[in-house]
Amino acid sequence: MVSNEPMPEVFATSEAQIEVADAHGGAGQHASPELLGLAPYQWVSVAMLVLLLIAFLGAKVHKTVAGGLDAKIKAIKNNLDEAKQLRAEAEALREEYAAKIAGAEKNAEAMLDNARREAEGIVAKAETDTAAMVARRERMAQDKIAAAERTAIDELRTRAAEASTRAAAQLIAANHDAAADRAMADEAIASI
Repeated sequence: MVSNEPMPEVFATSEAQIEVADAHGGAGQHASPELLGLAPYQWVSVAMLVLLLIAFLGAKVHKTVAGGLDAKIKAIKNNLDEAKQLRAEAEALREEYAAKIAGAEKNAEAMLDNARREAEGIVAKAETDTAAMVARRERMAQDKIAAAERTAIDELRTRAAEASTRAAAQLIAANHDAAADRAMADEAIASI
């Protein structure tokens, strides 16, 4: 079934244009296609030039990108090595400080034991010093008391002697007269 309807324009084709040479009466030529004033071989040359430029610049960019990536990789490796070294140093410091802390704890315990011993020694010495001081003070008090007793006894003796001398003087004065004094003086002289 073939329809007699006209074909849509989409499928319509135009006939090739033929230029006829007017002056020479020669054969007709096809019109060469052009785009922006360039013939197809020129477009091929431009495309090849662009392709070569892309390849050349792509190689340069590739080297630049690869060089940049290599530099970053090297920097990262250096950072990793430095981090490993820092970690090793930190571990060594941690172990050193752990040892110091353990040593400090032992030293603190030893110092505490020494302090306790010294405190016990000081308390014992204080007790003996206190006992000796109490004994010294007791002796000093006893010496003061004895001295006071001696002073009191001497004072009493002196008073008693003075009192007996006064009493004897009064008795002699009352019982002796001048004649008795001469007789006693004569006796004393004769005895010498």
